[in-house]
Amino acid sequence: MDDRAADIIPLLQIMARLRDREHGCPWDLEQNFATIAPYTIEEAYEVADAIQRDDMAALKDELGDLLFQVVFHSQMAQEAGAFDLSDVIAAICEKMVRRHPHVFADSASPGWDEIKAAERAEKAGNDLSALAGVTLALPALARSEKLQKRAARVGFDWDDIADVRDKLLEEIEEVENAQNPVEVAEEIGDMLFAAVNLARHHGVDAEDALRAANIKFERRFRAMEQRAGDTFPALSLAQKESLWQAVKEAER
Repeated sequence: MDDRAADIIPLLQIMARLRDREHGCPWDLEQNFATIAPYTIEEAYEVADAIQRDDMAALKDELGDLLFQVVFHSQMAQEAGAFDLSDVIAAICEKMVRRHPHVFADSASPGWDEIKAAERAEKAGNDLSALAGVTLALPALARSEKLQKRAARVGFDWDDIADVRDKLLEEIEEVENAQNPVEVAEEIGDMLFAAVNLARHHGVDAEDALRAANIKFERRFRAMEQRAGDTFPALSLAQKESLWQAVKEAER
């Protein structure tokens, strides 16, 4: 490990200057927690993208952008008199030590699952549901999986994967039988939820699987465009399908 200590002070000074009421940046001064939150989520996805591409230079850059988001939120909280970055760091240090008693305390301490359950119970307050604390801000596929896992912990789950597959087929049929756009949207939501359930029973992360499918589609579509050149938009659907199959075959 590098012996150099990370110096976060210059970053804090930059952030404070950007939010300075007299000499700061107008855009940064206009922001609040709600307006910055989408950028925070976006930066987290940029980090995941760099990891997916195994691009260490990009990962370093994107981690810096994500760190800046933490500093931005902390600066706004400090201005509001709520907390500052030191409090954020102290809180995560305390949490990590508490959650790893097998590392930082004696082996007789509660395990990870018991500690997490206690934390969830404290955070949920009067909400005693097994689903309490599954944040609404998660991507829909990821939240579906978390909800299903929570339900499974209390026995609400299929034992046979064939039943999960049958449920997905049932939901597809219900989409086909829907009578109006509102029903179609609802049934497609049920179908997607069932698809996540099938992925979970196969041990597949649905969010990762769909992300990989997006990447594969984009790669193949770009290859089709490259093969056809400027004529691609004018090709018939049959011609485009032929190109698609050729690209798939070339990848094998």
